[in-house]
This record gives sequence, structure tokens and C-alpha cells, in this order.
Amino acid sequence: MSMLYRLYRGATAAGGPVIDWYLKRREQRGKEDGRRAGERRGIAGAPRPAGKLVWVHGASVGEAVSALSLIERLVLLPEVQVLVTTGTVTSAAVMARRLPPRALHQYIPVDRPGWVASFLDHWRPDLALWLESDLWPNMLAGLAERGIPAALVNARLSARSFERWQWVSGTIRRLLSTFSLCLAQGRAEAERYSALGMAEVQNTGNLKYSAVPPPVDEDELARLRSLTLGRPIWLAASFHPEEDGPLLDAHEQLAGSIPGLLTVLCPRHPQRGEDIAAMAAGRGIAAARRSLGEEPSGALYIADTLGEMGTLYRWAPVSFIGGSFAPRGGQNPIEPALLGSAILFGPSRYNFAEVTAELEAAGGLLAVADAGDLAAKVDGLLVDPAARERLVSCARNAVEVHRGTADRVMQALAPLFARAGIAGGAR
Repeated sequence: MSMLYRLYRGATAAGGPVIDWYLKRREQRGKEDGRRAGERRGIAGAPRPAGKLVWVHGASVGEAVSALSLIERLVLLPEVQVLVTTGTVTSAAVMARRLPPRALHQYIPVDRPGWVASFLDHWRPDLALWLESDLWPNMLAGLAERGIPAALVNARLSARSFERWQWVSGTIRRLLSTFSLCLAQGRAEAERYSALGMAEVQNTGNLKYSAVPPPVDEDELARLRSLTLGRPIWLAASFHPEEDGPLLDAHEQLAGSIPGLLTVLCPRHPQRGEDIAAMAAGRGIAAARRSLGEEPSGALYIADTLGEMGTLYRWAPVSFIGGSFAPRGGQNPIEPALLGSAILFGPSRYNFAEVTAELEAAGGLLAVADAGDLAAKVDGLLVDPAARERLVSCARNAVEVHRGTADRVMQALAPLFARAGIAGGAR
């Protein structure tokens, strides 16, 4: 046990009052679910199902959604149940709607030794699959102590994180030693994990390519289309607070040149709808809010609801993907590619570096530098349906090439299924 880990373990063990205060503050801000607060403290909110239990953990919405294609394959294995954990309210709401039968969701406990032990002792997973790079030292130590087979799946590691991790390479190596297998989402990630000392690393590709597209409410889509028939529409999807100003700038430029324009703003966190509406009002822009049941009758519509991205992407022929103007690395461009919305992406791409590079090279994504460039390219796509359809077709073709990723991941996991005593995992 390294000195750094001993310090961390001691601090998290002794820090109960501070952690409780922190969780309460998060609950007051809508970032924790008070009805399920026990889960964050290692108190299970459901009984452990009988049979083999595969535990799939992803930090938030993106990781959990990317795992759905894998989860749908796991629940087909004989006598297998799946436990899915995440750490955010938004991801819990999405999982409640999209998990298949024989899969259930719990919040991941905060990484205190006692809470971690309670969680593991209750659930007793036969196999742990952790998505991307959400590494919690006490939880990983608990897995290792109990001899639970574990794999790091769809592993992501940016160049910036790799450089930081190298400063504590010994500690990172010990953490990663919990995983007997690392399935990286790209060549660069595979090389970085190998350089950090992981013994077995495979590049199986990005699970997000195999993602189940977000559901579309066909009745609501038809209703929205009838309300906005003939109007030019574009969507800003999953954007962050730092992007509010640039997106409103782009809207104002477009509204001055495109009659009947409808800009749809869908923030990453729906609870920000009121703040965005207030910012728009400060500019003299009247905005309708979907969460209040208001209709898209004006020029600005704030889609501050959960679980409707599929419907919104099908409704809007052009979509800007948020997190790419702010230094957030960008959100998932694969969903709009699958649902037929032309993709615009800003300069911050580290979350999806290889995906965006492939889409752009295939002619399925347009890069935008700033608000002015965004307005110009939205304008160009709205007035040129042929150019828009070329972009959509190229994006869909680029994504379809990689749709077998989940099957490759299942095949790569076959040795761990065998270790866990899970039948049928090598199919």
C-alpha cells in the first residue's frame, strides 16, 4: 500500500462529517437524489438478485448510455443479472427509462472505506466492468481484496490526463492492477494505458458507436413538426454554462437573417432552463420553456427536460454539439449521426478526438471556430438541403462501419466470464 493511498484512505475514513455536509449541499442544488441518499452511503436500495451478478459502472450519462448496447448483451447470458451504477441524478433518470429487464440501477457510493465495504458486501458482484476512467481507490482496493474479476471497458485517457497520471505513475499502476484487462476505445488510449503498466490492453473500439440511439417519441415528434411546419430549425445540444453567451450570440445573428428561425437550446443540465431564459430576457429575447409546457411559438425554445434527445435530434435538421466551445471536450456526436441531424462541432474535442476526426474526414461533421462561424454554417446548412443531406449521409455511413464494437467487447471479455463462472459469455 503506497503512502499516497494510505493518506487518501485515512482522509476518506475520517472525513464522514465533511462528506455528509458536501452531499447535503449537492442535494440542495439538485445534484443528489434525497430519496435515495442511502445509496451514496453504501446502503442498498434493493435486494441483490439471485444468480450471477455483473456490475457495470459509469460515472455519468455518457458512460452509462454507451454501455447500454453491452448491457443488452449481458442480460441475454444465462442466469445473469446486471447492476448499473452511476453518480449523477441525470444518469439515474435516463437509466430508469432505458435499462432492459434483468438490469437495475443504483448510485455509486462515495469512496469511503466503510461505505464501499457495505456496498460490496451487499451486492457481491461476480464480475466488475468499469467504463472509461472513473477510478476510485477504495472501491478498487475492495474489488482486489475480494478477488472479484474486473475489466476497464471502453477505456478513455486523454493526453492531458496521461501527463498528469505519469506524475503519480506508481499509485496509478497499483490502481490499474485491479483490472486484469483493459479494453481501450482507441489506438491512442491503448498505447497510453500500456505505457502506464497495464499488462493486457486491447483496442476494441469505442462502445459509443454501438450505442442504442436515444428513443424517439413519434407522436410528440409529429406534434412538434406540425407546430413548426415550414420553419428553419437548429438545435444546440448538451451545452454548458460557458457556452450560453456564444449560443445566444449565434441565435441573434441568425434571427436577423433567417425569417421564421427557431433556435432550440437543450442544456446539459435541464435545471438551468430558468437561468438561460433570464439571460435571453436580458438581451430582449423572449424564450419559451419546454419544462413549463410552453410551445415553440417564438424564435427561441429552451428544451429543459430529460430523456428527449432522440426526439429533438429527429426534429432539428442541424445540431451543434455542446461542450465543444467550452473546454469540456465535447459531447457525443454519434447520437445525432444515427438520428439524421447534421453535426456541427467546436474546437474542444478531447472526449471524442478519434470519433470527431473520423466523422470530419468522412465529410460527416463541420468544424466551427466561434459564434460567428457557427451562425454562418448553420445558415448555410438551413438554406441548402442537399449539403445538409450529404453531411447526414456521410456521418451515418462513418458510424455504421464501427457498429460491431459491442460484439468485439463481449468476445474480449470471454476469459473473465469464464473466471466469474458465467456460462455462455464466449459466444
